[in-house]
Amino acid sequence: MNAPSDISMKTDDVLRVELEVFRREHRDLDEAIEALVDRGTADQLTIKRLKKQKLALKDKIALIEDRLTPDIIA
Repeated sequence: MNAPSDISMKTDDVLRVELEVFRREHRDLDEAIEALVDRGTADQLTIKRLKKQKLALKDKIALIEDRLTPDIIA
């Protein structure tokens, strides 16, 4: 998804949709990495790149979740 990285201008509804898309992409990458490792057909560079993409998605997911979760002061 080529969405701008600045989430401050996006509505909560847009962020929720993006969050689902990023979660789905994260799961797909996880499955792809697992399949490549199980088959032993991928080189380490490919696996490393996929893991890096997965980590970047995880960071985006965390950022959006933080934005959508209200701060509660106890």
